[in-house]
Amino acid sequence: MTMTGIPERVRTLEETMSSWRREIHAHPELAFEEHRTAAFVAEQLGAMGLEVETGVGGTGVVATLRHGGSARAVGLRAELDALPIAEATGVPYASRTPGVMHACGHDGHCAMLMGAAKHLSDALGFDGTIRFIFQPAEENEAGGRAMIEDGLFDRFPVDDVFALHNEPGIPVGVFSVRPGPVTAALDLFEIRVEGETCHAARPHTGADAIACSAALVTALQTIVTRDVDPIDPAVLSVTWIEGGNSWNVLPAAVRLRGTARAFRREVQDVIEARMGETVAGVCAAHGCEGRLDYERRYPPTTNSTAAARAATDAARAVAGPDRVIVDRPPTTAAEDFAFMLQARPGCYGFVGNGDTAPLHTPEYDFNDDALVWGASYWTKLVEALLPI
Repeated sequence: MTMTGIPERVRTLEETMSSWRREIHAHPELAFEEHRTAAFVAEQLGAMGLEVETGVGGTGVVATLRHGGSARAVGLRAELDALPIAEATGVPYASRTPGVMHACGHDGHCAMLMGAAKHLSDALGFDGTIRFIFQPAEENEAGGRAMIEDGLFDRFPVDDVFALHNEPGIPVGVFSVRPGPVTAALDLFEIRVEGETCHAARPHTGADAIACSAALVTALQTIVTRDVDPIDPAVLSVTWIEGGNSWNVLPAAVRLRGTARAFRREVQDVIEARMGETVAGVCAAHGCEGRLDYERRYPPTTNSTAAARAATDAARAVAGPDRVIVDRPPTTAAEDFAFMLQARPGCYGFVGNGDTAPLHTPEYDFNDDALVWGASYWTKLVEALLPI
């Protein structure tokens, strides 16, 4: 595999980045509990001479590197948190915390951003300010929003902000970047159906919350197929039904939970409004009462055109023009880097992790071969956005 786009200084950091990555991997921490990980990252960045601020948005770390006189600033973001999954990789550096592991590659994201910080602090091949942002609680707990609410871009101003995520199934040394929507909004809902309990042999004396819930699950599926414009991708899934504790008694209540995904706020508006109407109507038809709690957890992740162009050029400078995918469809997964992109223009891209297990599985492990590619991408991006 050719590595001509990788700076020699970055190549020399490969073993160091791998050791950082494996240290973080062995000691995973869940959302907003990343105290050890944050301290380790802060220590390494401080040793490079960067200005380091901890406790941003809870357990976040922001390190600043300045050079030259330009007023321009760029933000580069990685994630600190792990997942509540029991690791099954069998590697020597496997998780030492039962039931918790780095199953999404955040350990690798941290290591390659730290490697870029080391290279940039030594080479100083840029003019301006770099903010290295290490975010807590990316997995479902909106650590990106917590950092924004803690004044991230007021305290550490940037003109643009970027993130890079590994992707199993894409070869190592290949990147994927696109303008516009990249990941979908994550909306969560809970529906409580209130019926009237009675003996199962005499259902006419009560109001059947289970039959109502079954009808409701079916009715909710027509929102995407009949109320959302067919050219707008959307998903609505009921993933949890809970109710009843006896063979021969109709329960008084049933609880349903699930998720909805879309790429535009207007589609979210349609889904939420129609869900409320559907819950009310179906429950009334069954003699029950229904309550919908609807939460917009993560917004869509949407890249700006200019930032995506800069990211594409940087990836091509590292990997070559034929190893950057520009037409990969967006995914209906969610990503809370979206909160940062609501506050500043930027781009969320992908780097190949090779033929590894899928993300969020017990067998997953970040591929150390991807570290030099990610670190080189960050370096090329900074040098292009903050030229001397």
